[in-house]
Amino acid sequence: MNRLKGYDVVALGFMTFALFLGAGNIVFPPSAGMAAGNELWITAIGFLLTGVGLPLLTVVALARVGGGMDQLTSPIGRTAGVALAVAVYLAIGPLFATPRTAVVSFEMGIVPFTGESDMALLVFSCLYFGLVLFLSLTPGELVDRVGKFITPLLIVALLLLSGAAIFMPVGAVGVPAPDYARAPFTKGFLDGYLTMDTLGALVFGIVITTAIQSRGIREPRLITRYTILAGLIAAAGLSLVYLALFYLGATSHEIAAGAENGVQILTAYVDHRFGLAGNLLLAVVITLACLTTAVGLVTACGEYFSALLPVSYRTVVVLFSAFSLLVSNQGLTQLISVSVPVLVGLYPLAIVLVGLSLMRQWWRRPSTVFVPVMAVTLVFGIVDGFVAAGLNAVVPAVFTQLPLADKSLGWLVPVVLTLAVVAVIDRLRPAHPA
Repeated sequence: MNRLKGYDVVALGFMTFALFLGAGNIVFPPSAGMAAGNELWITAIGFLLTGVGLPLLTVVALARVGGGMDQLTSPIGRTAGVALAVAVYLAIGPLFATPRTAVVSFEMGIVPFTGESDMALLVFSCLYFGLVLFLSLTPGELVDRVGKFITPLLIVALLLLSGAAIFMPVGAVGVPAPDYARAPFTKGFLDGYLTMDTLGALVFGIVITTAIQSRGIREPRLITRYTILAGLIAAAGLSLVYLALFYLGATSHEIAAGAENGVQILTAYVDHRFGLAGNLLLAVVITLACLTTAVGLVTACGEYFSALLPVSYRTVVVLFSAFSLLVSNQGLTQLISVSVPVLVGLYPLAIVLVGLSLMRQWWRRPSTVFVPVMAVTLVFGIVDGFVAAGLNAVVPAVFTQLPLADKSLGWLVPVVLTLAVVAVIDRLRPAHPA
Protein backbone atom coordinates (compact mmCIF):
# COMPACT_ATOMS: atom_id res chain seq x y z
CA MET A 1 0.00 0.00 0.00
CA ASN A 2 1.46 3.37 -1.06
CA ARG A 3 1.66 6.12 1.52
CA LEU A 4 2.80 9.73 1.36
CA LYS A 5 5.95 10.75 3.22
CA GLY A 6 5.89 13.64 5.66
CA TYR A 7 7.54 15.97 3.13
CA ASP A 8 4.93 15.09 0.51
CA VAL A 9 2.09 15.85 2.94
CA VAL A 10 3.61 19.24 3.78
CA ALA A 11 4.09 19.97 0.08
CA LEU A 12 0.47 19.03 -0.54
CA GLY A 13 -0.57 21.39 2.26
CA PHE A 14 1.39 24.27 0.75
CA MET A 15 -0.15 23.54 -2.65
CA THR A 16 -3.61 23.70 -1.07
CA PHE A 17 -2.68 26.96 0.67
CA ALA A 18 -1.53 28.40 -2.66
CA LEU A 19 -4.77 27.38 -4.38
CA PHE A 20 -6.84 29.38 -1.94
CA LEU A 21 -4.55 32.37 -1.51
CA GLY A 22 -5.93 34.91 -3.95
CA ALA A 23 -7.21 38.46 -4.15
CA GLY A 24 -10.07 38.05 -1.69
CA ASN A 25 -7.80 36.63 0.97
CA ILE A 26 -5.75 39.84 0.91
CA VAL A 27 -8.54 42.40 0.41
CA PHE A 28 -11.22 41.62 2.97
CA PRO A 29 -9.49 40.94 6.32
CA PRO A 30 -8.01 44.47 6.62
CA SER A 31 -11.33 46.16 5.85
CA ALA A 32 -13.23 43.84 8.22
CA GLY A 33 -10.61 44.44 10.90
CA MET A 34 -10.86 48.21 10.57
CA ALA A 35 -14.68 48.08 10.72
CA ALA A 36 -14.60 45.67 13.69
CA GLY A 37 -12.35 47.85 15.83
CA ASN A 38 -12.25 46.57 19.40
CA GLU A 39 -14.70 43.80 18.42
CA LEU A 40 -11.82 42.46 16.37
CA TRP A 41 -11.49 38.95 17.78
CA ILE A 42 -15.21 38.08 17.85
CA THR A 43 -15.52 39.27 14.25
CA ALA A 44 -12.42 37.30 13.29
CA ILE A 45 -13.89 34.08 14.72
CA GLY A 46 -16.98 34.46 12.54
CA PHE A 47 -14.78 35.25 9.54
CA LEU A 48 -12.60 32.19 10.11
CA LEU A 49 -15.65 29.92 10.20
CA THR A 50 -16.71 30.83 6.67
CA GLY A 51 -13.31 31.89 5.32
CA VAL A 52 -11.35 28.86 6.57
CA GLY A 53 -13.63 26.27 8.21
CA LEU A 54 -16.14 25.92 5.40
CA PRO A 55 -13.52 25.58 2.62
CA LEU A 56 -11.78 22.91 4.70
CA LEU A 57 -15.04 20.98 5.18
CA THR A 58 -15.79 21.35 1.46
CA VAL A 59 -12.46 19.84 0.48
CA VAL A 60 -13.05 16.94 2.88
CA ALA A 61 -16.59 16.37 1.56
CA LEU A 62 -15.30 16.31 -2.01
CA ALA A 63 -12.53 13.87 -1.10
CA ARG A 64 -15.04 11.49 0.44
CA VAL A 65 -17.11 11.34 -2.75
CA GLY A 66 -14.20 11.14 -5.16
CA GLY A 67 -13.18 14.77 -5.57
CA GLY A 68 -15.67 15.99 -8.17
CA MET A 69 -18.61 18.37 -7.86
CA ASP A 70 -20.71 16.04 -10.02
CA GLN A 71 -20.49 13.34 -7.34
CA LEU A 72 -21.21 15.84 -4.57
CA THR A 73 -24.41 17.07 -6.23
CA SER A 74 -25.61 13.66 -7.49
CA PRO A 75 -28.38 13.31 -4.84
CA ILE A 76 -30.16 16.44 -6.14
CA GLY A 77 -30.22 15.21 -9.74
CA ARG A 78 -28.23 16.11 -12.82
CA THR A 79 -30.24 19.20 -13.82
CA ALA A 80 -30.09 20.84 -10.40
CA GLY A 81 -26.46 19.77 -9.98
CA VAL A 82 -25.45 21.35 -13.28
CA ALA A 83 -27.37 24.53 -12.44
CA LEU A 84 -25.54 24.87 -9.13
CA ALA A 85 -22.18 24.11 -10.75
CA VAL A 86 -22.78 26.72 -13.44
CA ALA A 87 -23.65 29.32 -10.80
CA VAL A 88 -20.48 28.51 -8.84
CA TYR A 89 -18.24 28.59 -11.92
CA LEU A 90 -19.70 31.91 -13.07
CA ALA A 91 -19.26 33.43 -9.59
CA ILE A 92 -15.62 32.39 -9.26
CA GLY A 93 -15.09 33.08 -12.96
CA PRO A 94 -16.14 36.05 -15.09
CA LEU A 95 -18.75 37.61 -12.80
CA PHE A 96 -16.75 38.33 -9.65
CA ALA A 97 -13.58 36.48 -8.65
CA THR A 98 -11.63 36.73 -11.91
CA PRO A 99 -12.34 40.45 -12.50
CA ARG A 100 -11.49 41.07 -8.85
CA THR A 101 -7.94 39.79 -9.39
CA ALA A 102 -7.39 42.49 -12.00
CA VAL A 103 -8.83 45.31 -9.90
CA VAL A 104 -6.85 44.29 -6.80
CA SER A 105 -3.70 44.18 -8.91
CA PHE A 106 -4.48 47.63 -10.30
CA GLU A 107 -5.25 49.24 -6.95
CA MET A 108 -2.17 47.74 -5.29
CA GLY A 109 0.24 47.94 -8.19
CA ILE A 110 -0.72 51.07 -10.14
CA VAL A 111 -2.86 53.43 -8.05
CA PRO A 112 -0.17 54.14 -5.40
CA PHE A 113 2.03 55.56 -8.16
CA THR A 114 -0.50 57.11 -10.59
CA GLY A 115 -3.63 57.75 -8.56
CA GLU A 116 -7.16 56.67 -9.46
CA SER A 117 -7.97 56.89 -13.18
CA ASP A 118 -10.63 55.17 -15.27
CA MET A 119 -8.38 55.27 -18.32
CA ALA A 120 -5.46 53.79 -16.40
CA LEU A 121 -7.72 50.96 -15.17
CA LEU A 122 -8.90 50.30 -18.73
CA VAL A 123 -5.37 50.16 -20.12
CA PHE A 124 -4.13 48.01 -17.26
CA SER A 125 -7.06 45.58 -17.47
CA CYS A 126 -6.57 45.19 -21.24
CA LEU A 127 -2.92 44.30 -20.74
CA TYR A 128 -3.72 42.10 -17.73
CA PHE A 129 -6.43 40.05 -19.42
CA GLY A 130 -4.42 39.90 -22.61
CA LEU A 131 -1.72 38.11 -20.62
CA VAL A 132 -4.33 35.98 -18.80
CA LEU A 133 -5.75 34.95 -22.17
CA PHE A 134 -2.32 34.09 -23.55
CA LEU A 135 -1.42 31.97 -20.53
CA SER A 136 -4.82 30.28 -20.47
CA LEU A 137 -4.53 29.32 -24.13
CA THR A 138 -1.00 28.00 -23.59
CA PRO A 139 -0.88 26.91 -19.94
CA GLY A 140 1.93 24.31 -20.17
CA GLU A 141 5.22 24.78 -18.42
CA LEU A 142 5.10 28.58 -18.37
CA VAL A 143 2.27 28.67 -15.84
CA ASP A 144 4.02 25.98 -13.77
CA ARG A 145 7.20 28.02 -13.64
CA VAL A 146 5.35 31.18 -12.70
CA GLY A 147 3.42 29.33 -9.99
CA LYS A 148 6.57 27.79 -8.52
CA PHE A 149 8.25 31.19 -8.45
CA ILE A 150 5.35 33.20 -7.11
CA THR A 151 4.08 30.94 -4.32
CA PRO A 152 7.28 30.98 -2.19
CA LEU A 153 7.77 34.70 -2.81
CA LEU A 154 4.20 35.44 -1.84
CA ILE A 155 4.49 33.37 1.35
CA VAL A 156 7.69 35.20 2.34
CA ALA A 157 6.09 38.59 1.63
CA LEU A 158 3.01 37.69 3.66
CA LEU A 159 5.16 36.47 6.54
CA LEU A 160 7.02 39.79 6.56
CA LEU A 161 3.77 41.74 6.31
CA SER A 162 2.09 39.67 9.03
CA GLY A 163 5.08 40.08 11.34
CA ALA A 164 5.11 43.83 10.75
CA ALA A 165 1.36 44.09 11.38
CA ILE A 166 1.66 42.26 14.71
CA PHE A 167 4.89 43.73 16.05
CA MET A 168 4.81 47.19 14.40
CA PRO A 169 1.21 48.45 14.49
CA VAL A 170 0.74 52.06 13.41
CA GLY A 171 -1.87 52.93 16.02
CA ALA A 172 -4.27 51.71 18.65
CA VAL A 173 -7.29 49.54 17.91
CA GLY A 174 -10.18 51.74 16.81
CA VAL A 175 -13.87 51.73 17.67
CA PRO A 176 -16.22 49.41 15.75
CA ALA A 177 -18.60 50.54 13.03
CA PRO A 178 -22.28 50.41 14.11
CA ASP A 179 -23.08 47.10 12.36
CA TYR A 180 -20.02 45.44 13.89
CA ALA A 181 -20.79 46.81 17.34
CA ARG A 182 -24.30 45.29 17.19
CA ALA A 183 -23.42 41.86 15.76
CA PRO A 184 -19.66 41.36 15.39
CA PHE A 185 -19.77 37.56 15.03
CA THR A 186 -22.50 37.61 12.38
CA LYS A 187 -20.78 40.38 10.41
CA GLY A 188 -17.56 38.41 10.45
CA PHE A 189 -19.41 35.26 9.38
CA LEU A 190 -20.92 37.08 6.39
CA ASP A 191 -17.64 38.85 5.55
CA GLY A 192 -16.07 35.41 5.18
CA TYR A 193 -18.40 34.79 2.23
CA LEU A 194 -16.52 37.45 0.26
CA THR A 195 -13.33 35.39 0.05
CA MET A 196 -15.33 32.97 -2.16
CA ASP A 197 -13.08 30.19 -0.86
CA THR A 198 -15.94 27.77 -0.18
CA LEU A 199 -17.08 28.17 -3.79
CA GLY A 200 -13.47 27.85 -4.90
CA ALA A 201 -13.12 24.67 -2.86
CA LEU A 202 -15.95 23.10 -4.87
CA VAL A 203 -13.69 23.48 -7.92
CA PHE A 204 -10.27 22.95 -6.31
CA GLY A 205 -11.25 19.77 -4.46
CA ILE A 206 -10.71 17.65 -7.55
CA VAL A 207 -7.25 19.22 -8.00
CA ILE A 208 -6.18 18.15 -4.52
CA THR A 209 -7.60 14.64 -4.91
CA THR A 210 -5.89 14.24 -8.28
CA ALA A 211 -2.57 15.38 -6.79
CA ILE A 212 -2.85 12.67 -4.13
CA GLN A 213 -3.83 10.01 -6.65
CA SER A 214 -0.89 10.98 -8.88
CA ARG A 215 1.38 9.70 -6.10
CA GLY A 216 -0.15 6.24 -6.42
CA ILE A 217 -2.67 6.61 -3.57
CA ARG A 218 -5.90 4.83 -4.49
CA GLU A 219 -7.51 3.81 -1.19
CA PRO A 220 -10.42 6.20 -0.39
CA ARG A 221 -9.59 6.20 3.31
CA LEU A 222 -6.03 7.41 2.66
CA ILE A 223 -7.18 9.99 0.11
CA THR A 224 -9.56 11.44 2.67
CA ARG A 225 -6.89 11.35 5.38
CA TYR A 226 -4.27 13.14 3.30
CA THR A 227 -6.83 15.66 2.09
CA ILE A 228 -7.72 16.47 5.69
CA LEU A 229 -4.04 16.87 6.61
CA ALA A 230 -3.41 19.11 3.60
CA GLY A 231 -6.53 21.09 4.41
CA LEU A 232 -5.44 21.56 8.02
CA ILE A 233 -2.03 22.86 6.92
CA ALA A 234 -3.66 25.28 4.50
CA ALA A 235 -6.26 26.30 7.10
CA ALA A 236 -3.54 27.03 9.67
CA GLY A 237 -1.64 29.19 7.19
CA LEU A 238 -4.74 31.07 6.05
CA SER A 239 -5.87 31.62 9.66
CA LEU A 240 -2.54 33.19 10.62
CA VAL A 241 -2.60 35.46 7.57
CA TYR A 242 -6.20 36.49 8.23
CA LEU A 243 -5.63 37.26 11.91
CA ALA A 244 -2.56 39.36 11.14
CA LEU A 245 -4.42 41.29 8.42
CA PHE A 246 -7.40 41.76 10.74
CA TYR A 247 -5.10 43.29 13.33
CA LEU A 248 -3.43 45.43 10.67
CA GLY A 249 -6.80 46.86 9.68
CA ALA A 250 -7.96 47.37 13.26
CA THR A 251 -4.84 49.42 14.09
CA SER A 252 -4.69 51.44 10.83
CA HIS A 253 -7.71 53.71 11.20
CA GLU A 254 -5.50 56.75 11.79
CA ILE A 255 -3.48 56.37 8.59
CA ALA A 256 -6.26 54.96 6.40
CA ALA A 257 -9.27 57.01 7.45
CA GLY A 258 -11.82 57.08 4.65
CA ALA A 259 -10.48 53.95 2.94
CA GLU A 260 -13.20 52.23 0.92
CA ASN A 261 -11.67 48.76 0.79
CA GLY A 262 -8.89 46.56 2.13
CA VAL A 263 -6.50 47.34 -0.70
CA GLN A 264 -6.41 51.01 0.27
CA ILE A 265 -5.85 50.09 3.93
CA LEU A 266 -3.05 47.67 3.10
CA THR A 267 -1.40 50.10 0.70
CA ALA A 268 -1.54 52.90 3.30
CA TYR A 269 0.09 50.64 5.90
CA VAL A 270 2.88 49.44 3.61
CA ASP A 271 3.59 52.96 2.41
CA HIS A 272 3.70 54.24 5.98
CA ARG A 273 5.99 51.49 7.24
CA PHE A 274 8.18 50.63 4.26
CA GLY A 275 7.83 53.48 1.77
CA LEU A 276 8.30 53.17 -1.96
CA ALA A 277 10.39 49.98 -1.87
CA GLY A 278 7.72 48.17 0.12
CA ASN A 279 4.98 49.34 -2.21
CA LEU A 280 6.93 48.16 -5.25
CA LEU A 281 7.61 44.72 -3.80
CA LEU A 282 4.02 44.27 -2.62
CA ALA A 283 2.67 45.46 -5.98
CA VAL A 284 4.76 42.99 -7.98
CA VAL A 285 4.03 40.03 -5.71
CA ILE A 286 0.29 40.64 -5.45
CA THR A 287 -0.07 41.32 -9.17
CA LEU A 288 1.69 38.11 -10.13
CA ALA A 289 -0.22 36.13 -7.50
CA CYS A 290 -3.51 37.50 -8.80
CA LEU A 291 -2.42 36.77 -12.35
CA THR A 292 -1.78 33.10 -11.66
CA THR A 293 -5.09 32.86 -9.78
CA ALA A 294 -6.90 34.42 -12.74
CA VAL A 295 -5.26 31.98 -15.15
CA GLY A 296 -6.33 29.08 -12.96
CA LEU A 297 -9.92 30.31 -12.75
CA VAL A 298 -10.22 31.03 -16.47
CA THR A 299 -8.68 27.66 -17.31
CA ALA A 300 -11.04 25.82 -14.94
CA CYS A 301 -14.06 27.60 -16.41
CA GLY A 302 -12.85 26.90 -19.93
CA GLU A 303 -12.48 23.20 -19.24
CA TYR A 304 -15.86 22.93 -17.50
CA PHE A 305 -17.97 24.85 -20.01
CA SER A 306 -16.26 23.37 -23.07
CA ALA A 307 -17.16 19.93 -21.72
CA LEU A 308 -20.71 21.01 -20.85
CA LEU A 309 -21.51 22.90 -24.06
CA PRO A 310 -20.75 22.37 -27.76
CA VAL A 311 -18.20 25.19 -27.62
CA SER A 312 -14.43 24.90 -27.88
CA TYR A 313 -12.12 25.56 -24.96
CA ARG A 314 -10.48 28.41 -26.87
CA THR A 315 -13.82 30.14 -27.47
CA VAL A 316 -14.84 29.90 -23.82
CA VAL A 317 -11.51 31.27 -22.64
CA VAL A 318 -11.66 34.20 -25.06
CA LEU A 319 -15.25 35.09 -24.13
CA PHE A 320 -14.68 34.79 -20.39
CA SER A 321 -11.48 36.84 -20.51
CA ALA A 322 -13.23 39.60 -22.47
CA PHE A 323 -16.23 39.59 -20.14
CA SER A 324 -13.98 39.67 -17.07
CA LEU A 325 -12.20 42.69 -18.58
CA LEU A 326 -15.50 44.56 -18.88
CA VAL A 327 -16.60 43.68 -15.36
CA SER A 328 -13.24 44.67 -13.85
CA ASN A 329 -13.68 48.23 -15.10
CA GLN A 330 -16.53 48.75 -12.65
CA GLY A 331 -13.90 49.22 -9.93
CA LEU A 332 -13.25 47.24 -6.77
CA THR A 333 -15.75 48.94 -4.46
CA GLN A 334 -18.57 48.63 -7.01
CA LEU A 335 -17.61 45.03 -7.76
CA ILE A 336 -17.74 44.10 -4.09
CA SER A 337 -21.12 45.77 -3.57
CA VAL A 338 -22.65 43.92 -6.51
CA SER A 339 -21.17 40.56 -5.49
CA VAL A 340 -22.49 40.65 -1.92
CA PRO A 341 -26.18 39.85 -2.73
CA VAL A 342 -25.16 37.04 -5.07
CA LEU A 343 -22.86 35.48 -2.48
CA VAL A 344 -25.45 35.87 0.29
CA GLY A 345 -27.84 33.90 -1.92
CA LEU A 346 -25.35 31.32 -3.18
CA TYR A 347 -23.34 30.57 -0.06
CA PRO A 348 -26.19 28.92 1.90
CA LEU A 349 -26.55 26.38 -0.93
CA ALA A 350 -22.86 25.54 -0.72
CA ILE A 351 -22.95 25.34 3.09
CA VAL A 352 -25.99 23.05 3.17
CA LEU A 353 -24.72 20.87 0.31
CA VAL A 354 -21.43 20.28 2.10
CA GLY A 355 -23.13 19.65 5.43
CA LEU A 356 -25.56 17.10 3.98
CA SER A 357 -22.74 15.39 2.12
CA LEU A 358 -20.66 15.04 5.28
CA MET A 359 -23.68 13.38 6.93
CA ARG A 360 -24.46 11.26 3.86
CA GLN A 361 -23.86 7.93 5.59
CA TRP A 362 -26.78 8.71 7.90
CA TRP A 363 -29.35 8.83 5.09
CA ARG A 364 -31.13 5.74 3.73
CA ARG A 365 -32.18 7.59 0.57
CA PRO A 366 -29.95 10.65 0.15
CA SER A 367 -32.23 12.20 -2.47
CA THR A 368 -35.13 12.17 0.01
CA VAL A 369 -33.10 14.46 2.26
CA PHE A 370 -31.04 16.48 -0.21
CA VAL A 371 -33.78 17.60 -2.61
CA PRO A 372 -36.27 19.21 -0.18
CA VAL A 373 -33.57 20.70 2.05
CA MET A 374 -31.69 22.21 -0.89
CA ALA A 375 -34.98 23.51 -2.36
CA VAL A 376 -35.84 25.31 0.88
CA THR A 377 -32.29 26.67 1.08
CA LEU A 378 -32.60 28.01 -2.46
CA VAL A 379 -35.84 29.86 -1.71
CA PHE A 380 -34.60 31.48 1.48
CA GLY A 381 -31.14 32.13 0.04
CA ILE A 382 -32.72 34.08 -2.83
CA VAL A 383 -34.79 36.06 -0.32
CA ASP A 384 -31.70 36.94 1.73
CA GLY A 385 -29.95 37.92 -1.50
CA PHE A 386 -32.78 40.33 -2.37
CA VAL A 387 -32.60 41.85 1.11
CA ALA A 388 -28.81 42.21 0.85
CA ALA A 389 -29.35 44.02 -2.47
CA GLY A 390 -31.72 46.47 -0.79
CA LEU A 391 -34.79 45.09 -2.59
CA ASN A 392 -36.83 44.69 0.58
CA ALA A 393 -39.98 45.89 -1.18
CA VAL A 394 -40.22 42.68 -3.25
CA VAL A 395 -39.77 40.42 -0.21
CA PRO A 396 -42.97 39.31 1.58
CA ALA A 397 -43.09 40.54 5.17
CA VAL A 398 -43.17 37.01 6.57
CA PHE A 399 -39.60 36.42 5.38
CA THR A 400 -38.27 39.50 7.12
CA GLN A 401 -39.78 38.39 10.45
CA LEU A 402 -37.93 35.08 10.60
CA PRO A 403 -35.24 34.55 13.25
CA LEU A 404 -31.86 35.93 12.10
CA ALA A 405 -33.42 37.45 8.94
CA ASP A 406 -32.00 40.85 9.85
CA LYS A 407 -28.54 39.29 9.75
CA SER A 408 -28.94 37.67 6.27
CA LEU A 409 -29.29 34.28 7.93
CA GLY A 410 -33.04 33.90 7.57
CA TRP A 411 -32.49 30.60 5.78
CA LEU A 412 -30.98 28.87 8.80
CA VAL A 413 -34.06 28.03 10.92
CA PRO A 414 -36.29 26.91 7.98
CA VAL A 415 -33.49 24.70 6.67
CA VAL A 416 -32.88 23.08 10.07
CA LEU A 417 -36.62 22.43 10.53
CA THR A 418 -36.89 20.97 7.02
CA LEU A 419 -33.89 18.75 7.66
CA ALA A 420 -35.44 17.47 10.91
CA VAL A 421 -38.69 16.54 9.14
CA VAL A 422 -37.15 14.85 6.10
CA ALA A 423 -34.61 13.02 8.28
CA VAL A 424 -37.49 11.38 10.14
CA ILE A 425 -39.22 10.53 6.86
CA ASP A 426 -35.97 9.10 5.50
CA ARG A 427 -35.54 6.82 8.53
CA LEU A 428 -39.06 5.48 8.09
CA ARG A 429 -38.46 4.53 4.45
CA PRO A 430 -36.51 1.47 3.27
CA ALA A 431 -32.91 1.99 2.21
CA HIS A 432 -32.36 2.69 -1.46
CA PRO A 433 -29.36 3.93 -3.51
CA ALA A 434 -29.09 7.66 -4.08
